[in-house]
Amino acid sequence: MSVEFLDGSTVTEFVNDAQVFEKWANEKFKSLDANGDGVLSREKLQKRAGKFSSMEFELQSMDEIKGLYDLLFDKFDADRSGTIKPDQFRALMKEIMLAKARGIGNSPICIILQEDSMLMGAVQRAKSR
Repeated sequence: MSVEFLDGSTVTEFVNDAQVFEKWANEKFKSLDANGDGVLSREKLQKRAGKFSSMEFELQSMDEIKGLYDLLFDKFDADRSGTIKPDQFRALMKEIMLAKARGIGNSPICIILQEDSMLMGAVQRAKSR
C-alpha cells in the first residue's frame, strides 16, 4: 500500500491512453481468469472473492458482492453467455474508472492505494510521464 495524490483528470487521462489502458485491463483480466479459459464467470469471480478479506471489498457482505456481480453481468455480458470476455471486461473497467474520475472531480485527493488497485494504474501512468 502507498499514499498517493490524484485527481479526476489523472484517471481520465489513464483511460484515454488507449495503449496503456488496454495493457493494464488485459493484465487485470488475466489475473482474474484463474483457469486461463479466456472468460470470466460469476462462479470464477465469486470463488476469487471468497479468498479475500472483507476489507478488500470495503466491508461488503458476500451477498452484496454477489449482487454486484449480478449487476455487472447484466450490464456487460452483452451476448448473455454467462461470461465476460476481454473486450467486455475492458468496457467495464473503462466505465468504472471514468465514474471514479467524475466522483473524484478536479481537486486533488490523498488516498491509500494497494499496489494492484485500479486507481494505482492511473497514478503509475502519471508518474511515468
